[in-house]
Amino acid sequence: MKALARRVVAFYIDLQRERARETAARATEIARSHGCTIALSDEQNGVLGWATAGANIAEADVLVTIGGDGTLLRGARIAAPHDIPLLGVNTGHLGFLTEVDGADGGLEALVRIFEGKEYAIEDRVALQACVGGGKALFALNDVVVHKGNASRIVPFGLKLDGEDVAHIPSDGIVVATPTGSTAYFLSAGGPIVAPGVDAFGIAPLLPHTLFSRPLIVPASSVIEIHCDSEVLHANLETDGDVMADLSPGATVTITRYPKPVRFVRLQTGAFFRRLETKLRWGVPIKEDRR
Repeated sequence: MKALARRVVAFYIDLQRERARETAARATEIARSHGCTIALSDEQNGVLGWATAGANIAEADVLVTIGGDGTLLRGARIAAPHDIPLLGVNTGHLGFLTEVDGADGGLEALVRIFEGKEYAIEDRVALQACVGGGKALFALNDVVVHKGNASRIVPFGLKLDGEDVAHIPSDGIVVATPTGSTAYFLSAGGPIVAPGVDAFGIAPLLPHTLFSRPLIVPASSVIEIHCDSEVLHANLETDGDVMADLSPGATVTITRYPKPVRFVRLQTGAFFRRLETKLRWGVPIKEDRR
């Protein structure tokens, strides 16, 4: 269990959506009214001007994202290097990764944190990807190597800890964390992986083969994806954003991010209930099993 120590709350907001901005304005006022200082990135504070003078995101007790799952994923890139716990407020549609809803009842739940009461922390494993020894790129959900705009199939080579695993003609390959197993990986036919499992999933995208199945591998694995095509380029995507253009023959190396991503949990043990309510998983979970 953990409570606010420095009384500094950072915010990352979907500035493109009016509902998110309105919700953020109410949330920051609630935080101030409970004696917290507000930290924003320079870019977002330049638009909103809400940050407390001298407040630094690196010193925040918690980073509150306000928007949808995409906003939380971008906020994780800021929070993870500083070991800052994330709390997602949903003002979007699905909100699978977020913890509370942006309606007034959801904002009332934030008071528990702003008042300095203890809250639970859940650690999640993340990924990092690099091309040819270049800068490591962070991903909470997934890393995808995807062919370019051409309609033709592209061959991709897959290695695991230096061992050749497969040569797959496909649209690409996705490597997912347990957090990302309910996202693109699920659409690619991969299994749902419970959050506490220390593993990654690997799945081909639209493979042109009669037998190709997803893999679950240890999170300690070194995964290499080689772009075997001699003529077509591919893209490297992390958490849905295109981060690099890959030349023919390029290799992407994917490993575990050195730090966990930490989530604030106001209610524990809710993963499968969230699958039910958000993704229509299975049948309703009955409170009374008699």
